[in-house]
Amino acid sequence: MESPEGAAALRDCVLDFSRLSLTTFNAGNVSEDRKRDTRQLFLNYNRLSSLPSSISLFYNLEFLDISNNALTAICEGITRLTKLKTLLAKNNRLDESSLPKEFGSLQLEVLNFSGNRFEEIPLQCTKLLRLQSLSIGGNRLKNIPAEIEHLTSLEMLYLGGNLISDIPPELAHLPYLTYLVLCDNRIQSVPPQLARLHSLRSLSLHNNLLTYLPREILSLVDLEELSLRGNPLVVRFVKEMIYDPPSLLELAGRTVKSRNIPYSPCDMPSNLVRYLDLASKCPNPKCAGVYFDSCVRQIKFVDFCGKYRLPLMHYLCSPECTSPCNSNPQSDAESEEENSVPADRLQRVLLG
Repeated sequence: MESPEGAAALRDCVLDFSRLSLTTFNAGNVSEDRKRDTRQLFLNYNRLSSLPSSISLFYNLEFLDISNNALTAICEGITRLTKLKTLLAKNNRLDESSLPKEFGSLQLEVLNFSGNRFEEIPLQCTKLLRLQSLSIGGNRLKNIPAEIEHLTSLEMLYLGGNLISDIPPELAHLPYLTYLVLCDNRIQSVPPQLARLHSLRSLSLHNNLLTYLPREILSLVDLEELSLRGNPLVVRFVKEMIYDPPSLLELAGRTVKSRNIPYSPCDMPSNLVRYLDLASKCPNPKCAGVYFDSCVRQIKFVDFCGKYRLPLMHYLCSPECTSPCNSNPQSDAESEEENSVPADRLQRVLLG
């Protein structure tokens, strides 16, 4: 049980000015001792249109909630709060021009800008290298910058309720990402690189424009929840194939790789060596072929958890190559059973 002295000390660390209909905040009305001792400051649910520079006087501040105001800008003074770990600024009127230039120098671990007017993720946010949780849902974001890959400590990314149409492959460079929320956007496809998110537990993609998923998603062995409801996922097996004939360079590269012809940097220019190293093996176990840029895209349903049928994209080396999921003419049921995914691989698939 907490002692009275401990409870009193905790109260001294918290300063609550929420729900007072404040239009301005004057830190001069707070004693010097209280400014020094305050660790948490609540200014949420007021009518503030700007955050005064005097906020920097709370130099030991670790938690700041300025949500549900009418803020259009965050003052430069916030960058002097060197101990600030959590900033909640949801439901304001902030946009990409609202942040101070040095905002990225903060040591933030949690940042919430949901319910504002951002059309782009400010580049200052991609410099918050200690950030573990980033929420910018319910804004007007149209894309995710490639610089998102710099947030290597990120564990939760919430970007639901925006206008995002593409997922950048750089998102796969976040080794600790556990929760990824991209629901209620305009996303049409999922890059196969997301299979590198080995820490991912929950992936929310509902209410987008998805018609299939990349087959690589099967390698997300720790994924526990996949939300797909509200997408125009294909409802039958699609047999149409799309194929661009390979270039002479690719034909030569395929010959070298499929016949295991030895080569080294001494034999050819370095750019050709790099090109050969990019070869992808055809997923058909009965085919020894490879491909580089030219491949056949084919959609195949795969059974998850013995109940849900998900359309996954397969890449084959040529139209003549038989899909590994349907190497002989079979019924859909037989094909699905062959490629089913055990229930312990994915605990929740939400389609409806």
